[in-house]
Formats: sequence, structure tokens, C-alpha cells
Amino acid sequence: MTDLRIADVRITPIAFRDPPLLNNAGCHQPFALRSIIEVETEDGVIGLGESYGTKKLIEAVEALAPGLRGVAVTDLNALWAKARESVVGNLTGYMGQEALLPRVVAAVEVAMWDALGKALDRPLCDLLGGKVRTKVPFSAYLFYKFAGHAGEEPDDWGEVLTPEQLVGEAERFIDTWGFEAIKLKAGILPPEEEIAGLEALRARFPKAPLRIDPNGGWTVETTLKYLPRLEGLVEYLEDPTVGIEGNARVQARTGIPLATNMYVVAQEHLPPNMKHDAFRVILSDHHYWGGLKASRDLAEICRIWGLGLSMHSNSHMGISLAAMTHLAAATPNLSYDCDTHYPWQTDEVIEGGKLRIEGGCVRVPDGPGLGVTLDRDALKRLHRNYVACGYTHRDDETEMRRHWPDWTFERPKF
Repeated sequence: MTDLRIADVRITPIAFRDPPLLNNAGCHQPFALRSIIEVETEDGVIGLGESYGTKKLIEAVEALAPGLRGVAVTDLNALWAKARESVVGNLTGYMGQEALLPRVVAAVEVAMWDALGKALDRPLCDLLGGKVRTKVPFSAYLFYKFAGHAGEEPDDWGEVLTPEQLVGEAERFIDTWGFEAIKLKAGILPPEEEIAGLEALRARFPKAPLRIDPNGGWTVETTLKYLPRLEGLVEYLEDPTVGIEGNARVQARTGIPLATNMYVVAQEHLPPNMKHDAFRVILSDHHYWGGLKASRDLAEICRIWGLGLSMHSNSHMGISLAAMTHLAAATPNLSYDCDTHYPWQTDEVIEGGKLRIEGGCVRVPDGPGLGVTLDRDALKRLHRNYVACGYTHRDDETEMRRHWPDWTFERPKF
């Protein structure tokens, strides 16, 4: 193999249809934004990555790209160093101020790994330490939702705002994709109603591992009030309230493991988390931890400290899901079924259409690198969507008020 050096880095923003899914921050917009990253080497190998589609991230990758020419695809230290030189500021996103630097690194790093895997004719999971599982389990990711976007006809999922409708949504997920674990996005309706939804799910699916995610939407007092109903009902409770110290107060009062993808999202959050014993399950996300190597490092920290480990998700396409699957396949201490929004997405940017989910699992894609190929026609079409929709960032709050005009964002809300 010749020394693989980067000749060009390209980023293409895309937009694809997204249902009106609800969360503590509001409602999903009609289009979700992502970006497709291509790292092309001097000898013509093209590695693929996928990341967020916000304007600031796109501009940051574009600013970084010229400095990466001539860098070896194996030189992750150079990637971080050059990103530190060029990336300025943070993103304003779903969790407030979100660190831009690791998100930019992750966007490019996955594509560098993919290029290396293709050049070596090895699947990416082999480069991350070796495959410990051939298929990766994911959970049914349930959302409350409106029947359709404001001003549009109802979608084929329809409204989900009651326990009965929630059970119907779960039945469709399980009948279609075979999921075993079930996760409920919460923090939208009064907690009493959301826990009643969980209890309806338990009645319908008595053996399914359940979890609930209020997205920091409950106060400490509200969470403590409902702990007795959650004991024995959920396998973990995700981000019930705000901050490390607030969640530590909850964890001290329950044997239910608390999980997070909001308050332990960088290495500097780990020491205070261990000090306060706030979260016992970390939901990693290679998109914001700084890529695949950083996520494997996190997995080793979790192993050493006895923390549970799984994966967080956002609205994504098949390149992201393939990267998650390779990472999970090479992570021995994956404790819980991973999250994915993938069933909610109807479009795709890879050849052959959507990756298959069978028995609640995604098989590690065959082929070198990520094992997926970019569909150039789909990329052009989805980029046209991006230009036409006019969105440059995610804004769940404004979208929510198109349905509930008096709604206001609060965290905690209940």
C-alpha cells in the first residue's frame, strides 16, 4: 500500500423528510439536515463520512479542508491539531452550546478510516480492534408525534399522543423490524401521562427491556416522586433532570441506572460524573465525541470504571448507521441495545437503499471500510432538498409553536 495522503476533503449538505416527532425541545422540522463528507486520497481512494448539516459545521469543515491536503489518512493527531487551529466557536444546538471542534473532527475522521479500510481491503471494524459481534442490536425508538407537519396531510404513522397510540406505534416497530428493547422519548407530556404510556407498553410487551428519556425535562422533585413507578419497569432512566449534580441526587435514591447523552458528552465531564455518581450508563455518539477512536477510548474508560455503555442517535442516513455498526461490532463492552432514528427516515444516500434491520439488529456491512457506497444521484437530489428547504440549523422550538402556539421551551419543564 502506498502512503495514503489526502488530496481533497469535500462536504455536501443534504436534507431529507423527517416526521413531526416530539421531544422536550419541541418538534422536528419537516426536513432533517445532514452533511456527507468525502476524503479523497492522492491515489483516488474516496472515504465517506456523515455528520450534522448545520451551517456552522459545514463552514468549519470547509475551513479545515485545505490544511488537510498532504496529511496521511492514518494521522489522526494531525487532524486534531489542524482542527484546533482552524475551528473557532461552538454550535448552538439541541443541548444549548455544543462543542464544535470534536464534531468537525468526527465528520472527517470517519471518512479517513473508511479510506484506509478501502485501501487495505479490510472492514472498518477490523481496524478498530476486531469484530466481536456480527450483528448489532438496536432499540425501537418511540416518539410522541403529531399526525402530520403543520399545514400538511397526516403521515402514515398518524398521531401518537396517548398510551393506546403509543402501543400501536410500538407494535409497528416490532412487527416490521423485530426490535426487542423499547425506548420512549419523553419530556413532552405531563410525566403522569408518559409513565402511563410506559406501563401500557409493559402490559403489551411484558418481556421487552424498556427505557425512558425525558431529556432533562423533569425536576429532581418530580423524578423522585415517580421513581416508585419506574422501579422494576425500566432498565435505565435517561437524563431525567438537568445537570450532573441534579441527576446525582436522583441516582442516590434509586437502584435504576441513570443514563446520559446530554451531560457526559466530553472527556472533561467524566471526572465530575464519577465524583458525584450521577450516571452509570454513557450513551456514546461518535459524531460529538470526536470520532471512532475517541469512542473506542471512551469504551475503555467505561470498562475500567464499570460504567454501562450504549449509543445515542439522531436523525441520520446509512453512512452514519454503518459507522455506528462497525464501532459497536468492535466494542466488547456494549451493555445495551443502541438507539437509532433510522426507521423514521424514508430516504437514503447510499447505493442499494436503506440498510436492513432484521430481528432488531443491523449486520456489519460486507466490504472494505464502511462497506457502503455513495449514491451520486441521491446525493444531488438530497442536496437540492437542502437548498430548497431553506433551513440552516435545527429549530424544534419554532416548529413546535406552529402546532401549539402557546408552547414555550423549558428545561426542566415539569
